[in-house]
Amino acid sequence: QVQLVESGGGLVQPGGSLRLSCAASGFTFSSYAMSWYRQAPGKERELVAPITSTGGITNYTDSVKGRFTISRDNAKSTVYLQMNSLKPEDTAVYYCSALRTIAGGRIIYWGKGTLVTVSS
Repeated sequence: QVQLVESGGGLVQPGGSLRLSCAASGFTFSSYAMSWYRQAPGKERELVAPITSTGGITNYTDSVKGRFTISRDNAKSTVYLQMNSLKPEDTAVYYCSALRTIAGGRIIYWGKGTLVTVSS
């Protein structure tokens, strides 16, 4: 059974930090690119940061560049999102996603999300 379980969300003051984790099971983690998405209230889900299967390439949406860092540990089947200098506009439910491109299509898995609230 495929599972992606996010953790590490919570309430933090502006300027603070959080580290999100996403533990994967039920599939070959090292064969999948991983991504963090977020969805703020009343807004569409947006891609925050992807990372390739080996961890060699990462990318970030402009609004988090220089503040967030995505990483992965294939031995632990876990992907992380280190979030520093948090702003109120970072408030959202954060989801992790696993993606593998195969002949004829793609395989995508989603976690259920973890809520991050940035407020004083």
